[in-house]
Amino acid sequence: MRKIILASASPRRQEIMTLGGFHYEVEASDAEEEISKEELDRLLPHEQVEMLAECKAKDVYTRYSDDEAVMVIGADTVVSVDDTVLGKPSSKEEAVAMLRLLSGRSHEVYTGVCMMQGGVRKVFSCLTEVVFYQLTEEEIEAYVESGECYDKAGAYAIQGGAAKFIREIKGDYFNVVGLPLSRLYHEIW
Repeated sequence: MRKIILASASPRRQEIMTLGGFHYEVEASDAEEEISKEELDRLLPHEQVEMLAECKAKDVYTRYSDDEAVMVIGADTVVSVDDTVLGKPSSKEEAVAMLRLLSGRSHEVYTGVCMMQGGVRKVFSCLTEVVFYQLTEEEIEAYVESGECYDKAGAYAIQGGAAKFIREIKGDYFNVVGLPLSRLYHEIW
């Protein structure tokens, strides 16, 4: 029987895995810190998330590579607007700037996924377009003050308090949350 390990401590990814009916364990990876910002900046958004997802999966997979029954799943998500990748904000000022940039316009959310088992790996990424309503400075300030923005790519959580800012999405909602559930379900072997 296969054992699935999610190489992520993200509670959102864990909720999505549970929703998909997957039986899994969690073993987080910090391996993405091994890739320099300069190296990532040379890549397109989908290439960045695929590289980071693979890096996370490999880190955990090396602990189980002798066990053919273990599948490791790594994932990474970024927001992109005007060819600029927005990761997680590191300060209040950065969060405010990100939300101002997203206000009243569309942006892309990319999630990369890497699955590894028995020496086989599969890597893919998904794209979802998200459109924000125009935000007031008061809305931005209040949302940033809530603290919800700090561990989210693009400084917002579509499944949280930022849901009221979303005018529309084109693509997989769960991809924006952090893991494209239906694509994962259909790609898993």
